[in-house]
Amino acid sequence: MRVDEDNVPILPGRSLRPKDAATLLLIRRDGGPPRVLMGRRARGHVFMAQKWVFPGGRIHPSDFRVPVASELADHVATPLCRTAPPPRARALAAAAVRELFEETGLVLGQPGKGVTRSPEWRDFLGLGYLPHLAPLQFVGRAITPRVRPRRFDARFFMADAGALVSLDPTSGSGELDEIAWFRWDEAERLDLPSITRAILADVAARLSDPTRPIPYHRFDAGKHRLLDL
Repeated sequence: MRVDEDNVPILPGRSLRPKDAATLLLIRRDGGPPRVLMGRRARGHVFMAQKWVFPGGRIHPSDFRVPVASELADHVATPLCRTAPPPRARALAAAAVRELFEETGLVLGQPGKGVTRSPEWRDFLGLGYLPHLAPLQFVGRAITPRVRPRRFDARFFMADAGALVSLDPTSGSGELDEIAWFRWDEAERLDLPSITRAILADVAARLSDPTRPIPYHRFDAGKHRLLDL
């Protein structure tokens, strides 16, 4: 079976429709150069096993309904809503917060009471916090190539780690078998998927120049195209 540059099988025939997903880059600035949180996917995964990634995953219906402590800033919501209707854009931001918690145990939230019937949010809300969307910055979008057996339309968010309840990750759901903070030069030397490496470079440039356009990575006829949102 043919594989691509990330050692992922190439799917022959008709391509799959990409599923909405959200990913969160946490930046830590408490002394020394900036550090980014990354996790290594467990060996048993059929997709990107043992690759280092940012916490993230697919949107869930409960992400549309969860109560929040704060909404996205207007300057973040505006470009994000160019990629999805407002309710879905908000749900994508909530999904980024939820996936961070599920995979690392880290809470991007503020004290508050919320009720849910969804098991996806029960543990988060049970800690006495509501998801805090205001610290999120929208920093990129990428759609998985058509030849992949799993496809995602991923929106990438960034937040300062100072907005977290705690800086100490846990084992989370076990999807990631190692979680750590890395300096940028250390992160670049990890075994990264190609899009993760590209977004890492995009965010490094954004830290130096916040006015940079938001990048949109897509693949047409097997070729990587980089557009601005």
